[in-house]
Amino acid sequence: MSKQIPTHQLIDGLLKGNRLFLARAISRVENEAADATEIVQAVFARTGRAYLIGITGAPGTGKSTLVSALADSYRQAGLTVAVLAVDPSSPFSGGALLGDRVRMTRHSGDAGVFIRSMATRSGMGGLAKATGAALLLLDAAGFDRILVETVGVGQAEVEIASAAHTIVVVEAPGMGDEVQAIKAGLLEIADIFAVNKADRKGVERAVAALEMMLEMGSGTTQTVRHHGQSMGAPAPETDYAEGGRSIPVLKTVAISGRGVAQLREAIERHRAWLHESGALVGRDRKRFDRMLQILVQVELLARVDSGLPPGSRQKLVEQVRRRQIDPYSAAAEVVKGISTAVVSAVSGLAT
Repeated sequence: MSKQIPTHQLIDGLLKGNRLFLARAISRVENEAADATEIVQAVFARTGRAYLIGITGAPGTGKSTLVSALADSYRQAGLTVAVLAVDPSSPFSGGALLGDRVRMTRHSGDAGVFIRSMATRSGMGGLAKATGAALLLLDAAGFDRILVETVGVGQAEVEIASAAHTIVVVEAPGMGDEVQAIKAGLLEIADIFAVNKADRKGVERAVAALEMMLEMGSGTTQTVRHHGQSMGAPAPETDYAEGGRSIPVLKTVAISGRGVAQLREAIERHRAWLHESGALVGRDRKRFDRMLQILVQVELLARVDSGLPPGSRQKLVEQVRRRQIDPYSAAAEVVKGISTAVVSAVSGLAT
């Protein structure tokens, strides 16, 4: 069993770009170790330099291959890249079913690329619960670009809208629906569309369908509803777009690299527009607002749970199972019993 690295050494090594210490720090955050909060707090002042790129879309569109090709393209441009791949959770261990060892192996000898898989676990929207903290650690470690690949679970993928600066939605032709993004609710969050596997039959029809839907849905504001919450964001402007379109639709063949350089250039144009227009501030504000919401929810639930009498929740669960009480009434009982604890928790967080 390896010796535990002291927290202060882990933090110091992470800030110096030590890949081993970075990996250990992410593991401690993901596993909610005792010093996880201390690690994030210590490095937070050194964040804010990395640019976050979300890669999302339906399963089978070739997201992982495209992320790998995009990492290659950025390396050729002289930039360092971190990849955070949010994978499905194992129903048995809770860990990622797809890990670092089985994806993007050709980057293993490149010191300028860091690849990490995280399990979704209880996280909603295809993003792991600890993704926000992991992104801060990668940022503090000095990477120029961070690619976040989400698991591809459909409607809930819009959660990435609050976690990245530029969002690339990946589509592919010949999958039974030329515009899967319309069904998945991704049309509203895309800054760039990449129609991958563009060497397949039907690519032109997929591109044309996307462009038609983008024209029909064009507006000044993107408003995404996710789990009942409004996640508004300024719609991309034509300043960075190609051909006068507000959202570029690009064709890529990730396996051969065709169109990947053009995708990288489109991402960088969008980055430049965000800086010049001031919209980057709004995206960062949205990102941290969402992170704060999650942290407050977790903290409140933990305090509420600790304030319940021993065995009371299990007793209520059994009563619900026996149909002696309905779930809504049981929840009301819990809230009624710990209302004082909730008020105290809220007051503590506000001070």
